[in-house]
Amino acid sequence: MSDVPAPRQASRRPTMRDVARLAGVGIKTVSRVVNGEPDVSADTAERVRKAADELQYEPNMHAGNLRRGDGRTHTIGLLVSSVANPFAAQVHRAIERVATERGYAVFATSLEDDPAAERRAITALARRRVDGYVVTPVRDDQSYLQVHLDRGNPMVCIDREPTGIDVDTVVTSNYDSAREAVRHLIAQGHRRIAFLGDLERIQTAQLRRDGYLAELADQGVSPDPALTVLDLHDDTSATAITRRLLTLPDPPTAIFSSQNLVTVGAIRALQQLGAEHDVALVAFDDVESGDLVTPRVTVVAQDPDRIGRLAAERLFARLDGDVSPPRQLVVPTRLVVRGSGEIPGPGRAVATGST
Repeated sequence: MSDVPAPRQASRRPTMRDVARLAGVGIKTVSRVVNGEPDVSADTAERVRKAADELQYEPNMHAGNLRRGDGRTHTIGLLVSSVANPFAAQVHRAIERVATERGYAVFATSLEDDPAAERRAITALARRRVDGYVVTPVRDDQSYLQVHLDRGNPMVCIDREPTGIDVDTVVTSNYDSAREAVRHLIAQGHRRIAFLGDLERIQTAQLRRDGYLAELADQGVSPDPALTVLDLHDDTSATAITRRLLTLPDPPTAIFSSQNLVTVGAIRALQQLGAEHDVALVAFDDVESGDLVTPRVTVVAQDPDRIGRLAAERLFARLDGDVSPPRQLVVPTRLVVRGSGEIPGPGRAVATGST
């Protein structure tokens, strides 16, 4: 007997008729409540809303008119972390390219890394009857999404692993790549390496910080808590923090910036202080014009195009009937050496001078 569990059967999506039956009213009354029309008493409207919530009913919106003979809308929903981040924009573009080839449209929403926005966006997309979802998890728990899986709407999570559901995921090798960045700086003779991290509640920020600390420990370097900074989320805050770190009595000789917008702020601070040729910098994720500034920025480059393409391919495989167990696909990074990460530290400078 096979140990592989049988695939979960898709449950029927609740209809307006189901809501009417549970609330003890007519379908027209439910329609009036859903559409915000008058002539419905407050008690009746509340009874209808409670029934809709209990059934997790989602009213059909204009996209329902797009339904084809196969019962699909030929649309997918995409939730990205923030359109302010070029990484998210590149992932979006890759997903849209695959979807267009399949004759699908993409409804995209930027969550701005707001946990409350994740659930609102899912609800809005469900009302538009999208056939499947590509989600960047922002909330601590995604178990509420199980109802959509049960209704036959496949889902793929990108960039971050979900909690509470078992679905395909496409992520970057955050932990190992952070270790590689720190290892590279240590090889240049640096021991006082600052870490500039994104919001601590973001999973990727945690993984990159953990990789930074693990590599320091393995290399016998004691981390200085004053040099480990989290909860940076834009270039402005990163500029201020970098300036503060570089004016400490014992400043860092190198910086590992773990997010591209944070990197922009770090570069600005280094230039403002005239320290760009003295303090080494390795950035996680490439930055626009990173190869144009002086020195050019050494980066741990992600592959957002491949991440988006793999996510879209997994989603369409599920829509085509693939019921194999969920998989996690890890997209490797590559260290791009350009100059900023090769500025020698005190350790290497002393060793070079003694030969």
